[in-house]
Amino acid sequence: MNVSNNKLRGEIPNALGKCLSLQQLSLMGNSFQGSIPPSFSSLQGLKFLDLSQNNFSGEIPMFLQNLSSFSLQYLNLSFNNFEGAMPTQGIFQNASAFSILGNKKLCGGISELQLPACPVIKQKHSRKRRISLRLKVAICVIVSTTVLAALLSILCWVMRRTKSGTDEAQKTSLYNHYERVSFLDLHRATDGFSPANSIGTGHFGSVFKAIIHEGTEPVAVKVLNMIDHMASKSFMAECEALRNVRHRNLMKILTACSTIDFQGNDFKAIIFKFMPNGSLENWLHPIRSNGSYLTKNWNFSGD
Repeated sequence: MNVSNNKLRGEIPNALGKCLSLQQLSLMGNSFQGSIPPSFSSLQGLKFLDLSQNNFSGEIPMFLQNLSSFSLQYLNLSFNNFEGAMPTQGIFQNASAFSILGNKKLCGGISELQLPACPVIKQKHSRKRRISLRLKVAICVIVSTTVLAALLSILCWVMRRTKSGTDEAQKTSLYNHYERVSFLDLHRATDGFSPANSIGTGHFGSVFKAIIHEGTEPVAVKVLNMIDHMASKSFMAECEALRNVRHRNLMKILTACSTIDFQGNDFKAIIFKFMPNGSLENWLHPIRSNGSYLTKNWNFSGD
């Protein structure tokens, strides 16, 4: 089949590959474009193929080198726009059996062609890049978490030290302000915190009447119940409040005691001036002999 120099345009129809008995095909001198159809791989009886002086593009298909093992004896691909690596097997092993003149973008091939070497294409290791990216993200997350945990630990440590220092400063200030008194002194003064010396019991502890030093006036010893976790805060708050407040109707704090008892347990007590007339509760809510409460009307005025 010879349709040379007919100004034909477009792409070669795939149906041409069904002409299995075709031996010669010349399409030279036209304006065909596109790539060589894959259907040409079926033309195993083809001996002569001339596609020169057209506008074919893309890579030279590898199946052309296989056709020579069947029948292809001459191949002309000159003056087109083919590009990429030249095949090196089959008909492309014999420089006199084919022509590729005028295809400036081809590379490689047999040495007789004197074409430039093809550039080495670095394979993109996308999987490795994805793993590398995940590893980087994981490292960033781990480092950030570690740094954050370290900062939080340091912050907690500083806060504990600050709180501890504040508590110690409060205790030091409190004990420097009042006369020191020991657990042994209070134990002796209350006869071992005997119920006989108890003058009241509240949520945070019990109050005992005591004479700490012989020949001195009695005092009220408020012993805090350390089982209650709020007792320690109540102790410091009450000491500070009563130390700074002055009023004729408020009991005066004399001193305080913060130590351990004979069993090694925490012991905290506040010592007040003893008021012989009973507690405010008993005055506000007196109890009859039969156990019922009396009701009184009181008028209060503030100074």
